[in-house]
Amino acid sequence: MTTFEIEPGRLFIGGRWREAADGARTEVVDPSRGTVLTTVADAGAADVDAAVRAARDAFDDGAWSGLSGRERGRVLQRVAELIRENADTIAELESRDVGKPITLAHAVDVTTAANDYEQNAALAHTLDGSVRETPMNALAYVRRRPLGVVAAISPYNFPLILSGSKIAPALAAGNTVVHKPAEDTPLSALYMAELFKRAGVPDGVVNIVTGGPAVGEALLRNSGVDKVAFTGSTGVGRKVAALAGESLKSVTMELGGNAAHIVFADADLEKAVGAVIKGFVFNTGQFCMGGPRLLVARQVYSTLLGILADAVPGVPLGDPRKPETVIGPMAGERHLRKVEEYVDLARKEGGRIVCGGERLDLDGGYYYKPTVIADLPNDSRVIQEEIFGPVLTVQPFDSEDEAVELANSTPYGLASGVQTGSLARAHRVADRLQAGIVWVNDWAMLDSGVPFGGVKDSGFGREYGPEGLDAYTTTKSVVVSLD
Repeated sequence: MTTFEIEPGRLFIGGRWREAADGARTEVVDPSRGTVLTTVADAGAADVDAAVRAARDAFDDGAWSGLSGRERGRVLQRVAELIRENADTIAELESRDVGKPITLAHAVDVTTAANDYEQNAALAHTLDGSVRETPMNALAYVRRRPLGVVAAISPYNFPLILSGSKIAPALAAGNTVVHKPAEDTPLSALYMAELFKRAGVPDGVVNIVTGGPAVGEALLRNSGVDKVAFTGSTGVGRKVAALAGESLKSVTMELGGNAAHIVFADADLEKAVGAVIKGFVFNTGQFCMGGPRLLVARQVYSTLLGILADAVPGVPLGDPRKPETVIGPMAGERHLRKVEEYVDLARKEGGRIVCGGERLDLDGGYYYKPTVIADLPNDSRVIQEEIFGPVLTVQPFDSEDEAVELANSTPYGLASGVQTGSLARAHRVADRLQAGIVWVNDWAMLDSGVPFGGVKDSGFGREYGPEGLDAYTTTKSVVVSLD
């Protein structure tokens, strides 16, 4: 594993590094130790204005937007190559910054980000538009054009992946970007700025501004921003949509999730248990498409609960830099406290703690033992709300209709899962589930070519695949009379 010192971060604006205008800085904490890793610049309104102006100037001069899709694709392909070439460094940054197990950071975060840039490099070639005949003796050609300046705002749980899922399609379409990473986890975004430069992305095309909610609000209110791409909680998402709506900015948003994982009696229980555990401990449960709600056919309910009670405590929890670790710390102290509050609430509401239910004292870090809770009513807040930690609630059901009703009973609709040996049931139930993506007989099968996104309170718009690229373009039609 690479060992290196993390230098204090600065803002990346117009292709150059600079301090915040007022010199403000904020601390970045290693969640596995509870100690300060480094500090980064805390941007102010003047810095946001400077970043948006740099992005606007870069868009207007055509050095990027004026390139063909094929030419932009070559640069994005080089970004993907640089991510792979620097995989060890990036994985360690994510591990230190987020508390992500180093093995997970390598296998999932680095690989997914590289694949995303590669996928969008290929999609950039598809933006040529089309020619159509009309019944009025005219010929129309329809061109897909970039929107302009994109504000990309990403959360703390998957910094590299969720910044790439916005920046890669924005760049493929010819836009310029101002990116605000989460204030807790900005390090991989700052590292990527150097990779963009090395790949040949022109100055001003990608700008990075670090800081808290005030930075995001300044971006949303800035008249120079044409589109907002946001991932975060549903509560913050409502505020984002309202602010963007004041100036009618185009918006896509992936918001909270609280996915149901349904296990039918005809499922392969051995495979199902592996998927269930992955679904709620993956990234220490800090996964908007995680599976924190387990719905089990009553015939196998007690059996599956017993298997979970034996298996879950054995999942390796601890130092994220050890290759065998599966569950690392929560990304911050406030996230740990939120999980503790929900588990305490579950106890008050009569929930039975099958395993876990307490923090782990280790090296001063923010660790919480993976927790399974049974016997809660469906209207419990612990079931209805997004906990965003390694907590699984388990409920029985007696029929397929009841399983679907329970699965759809929360305000969220980002992901869902079905475990069954019946292909007909898999298709039938998947069609009835209110979710943007449904997995059958596994969990978290994500690919940069397959779109995902939410319905209901989980947002709107899609990321990944051609559908993700569409959100960063508009069309211009030119109709030519043949008379």
